[in-house]
Amino acid sequence: MPSIIRAFLLVAIVTGLIACGDSSSSPAGGSRDVTGAFAVGHASFNVVDPARDDRPLLVDAWYPVDPADSQESPLTEYPLADPLTLSSEVAVDDLPVSARPGQTLLVFSHGYQSIHIQSFGLMEVLASHGFIVISPEHTGNAQASPDDTFDEAAANRVPDVSFLIDMMLERSNTSGDAFEGRIDEAKVGVVGHSFGAMTAIGMASGWAGAEPDPRVTAIVPISAVIDGEMQSDERPSPNAGFTEEQLASITVPVMLIGGTEDINVPIGNNELAFAQMVNAPHVYKVDVIGATHNHFAAICPIANTLIEFGLGPESWPGIGADALIEPYETTCGPDVLPIEEATRLQNLYVVSFFKWHLLNASGYDRYLTQEFAETEPKITISVK
Repeated sequence: MPSIIRAFLLVAIVTGLIACGDSSSSPAGGSRDVTGAFAVGHASFNVVDPARDDRPLLVDAWYPVDPADSQESPLTEYPLADPLTLSSEVAVDDLPVSARPGQTLLVFSHGYQSIHIQSFGLMEVLASHGFIVISPEHTGNAQASPDDTFDEAAANRVPDVSFLIDMMLERSNTSGDAFEGRIDEAKVGVVGHSFGAMTAIGMASGWAGAEPDPRVTAIVPISAVIDGEMQSDERPSPNAGFTEEQLASITVPVMLIGGTEDINVPIGNNELAFAQMVNAPHVYKVDVIGATHNHFAAICPIANTLIEFGLGPESWPGIGADALIEPYETTCGPDVLPIEEATRLQNLYVVSFFKWHLLNASGYDRYLTQEFAETEPKITISVK
């Protein structure tokens, strides 16, 4: 799928920073600022899947922290290109996981040849609302290891997520583990962007030879490819999209998010998925008006970090970042949707969907209605 591969090669050198707001407010409390009440902890670890030739995976985790265990510093530093890092505004490494039993696990899947911390701010927001969130680097299809073919990468995606669900549930059942007793085995959500969004769909429909995982009970695909032919005149693989039969097989709640100005994965993909997900109990199609593909990858704060470091756009070709110029110009300029607004809307809808459909949290359902969308000028929503 040439166009989608090109889209992620454009952002392969960067990660995403999702802005967070005042932790005293929440959607259910009436604010459109979506940061929750919990402090946020962060950890990184490496795991190996023995069932797949000891396949290694680097994983980052974000999780809620109880008030007695919270601290404001030192804030987590997320690595970019050495020596550049981005400092989190809220997360602190290696704090104790909230002691509440039966917390809900979410898995985030990154884009094609991207970085597993590309949307760490969204992960922080979800953790601040009480979710345990993990994000793997999909070995072989990440910036650090871009060697897999398209079909190889697709074939590894669903098994990676299923293995990590196994691993986290095992940790929850292991005495003395940091996550002991913390995870609800009956509820798991998956969210992803672009190729990662295809991963989220595959967890519920099956994909690239892998069966769906019945433990996944809600999914949020952001800018997922549904029809490979919509992306290119050449369709190199049957894994470049989803069949009507696959989409009809989905029986969990789904939120489809996309941008109306996305030329890499046009919004028509979500329209097709919405029409063909006929057996899902709830399907939401959220269109962010004016958003491009890179609005959801949050490319602007990363580019701005380079600029603050003294590396302006004129220097990017010299450091191998010339592919950053076009998406920076089309996503971060003065005449496009502000990245802060795209970030806020993404966070608002992802949080509200998971809070309602996985936690049945009172008040969040109202954010998933046409009535509420009419108060947000950059949103249109379809619900069935």
